[in-house]
Amino acid sequence: MPQPAWRLVAGSFALDVMLVVAFAVIGRASHGEDWLVGLGITAWPFLVGLVAGWLITLAWRAPAAPVRTGLGVWATTVVGGMLLRAASGQGTAVAFIVVATLTLCLFLVGWRVIAALVARSRSRRRATAR
Repeated sequence: MPQPAWRLVAGSFALDVMLVVAFAVIGRASHGEDWLVGLGITAWPFLVGLVAGWLITLAWRAPAAPVRTGLGVWATTVVGGMLLRAASGQGTAVAFIVVATLTLCLFLVGWRVIAALVARSRSRRRATAR
């Protein structure tokens, strides 16, 4: 099985990190909190969960795969993030768990679905052009 280019792997990981940070920024801002002051406190559990998700799913093998990588990275990010939040004394209210689960699914799986659709569309256009 050919390995994806390092740029795809690095870019995919960087995008995942940016989306997890964006999730934390949006969450803090939606509660009227200073997003910059507490960003690290809010984001770190989910970033650790994200790294664990990448390691568990071996995401570098297929970083843009929605099912093979995206679902595993998303689930590990949410579960790991919530467990670490609870262990560190941060809140894990049911409403927050629901919002985090849905938002991170949209972010971490969503970009991969869009990328797969774009790749499929390009492939079909190339096949038609032949």
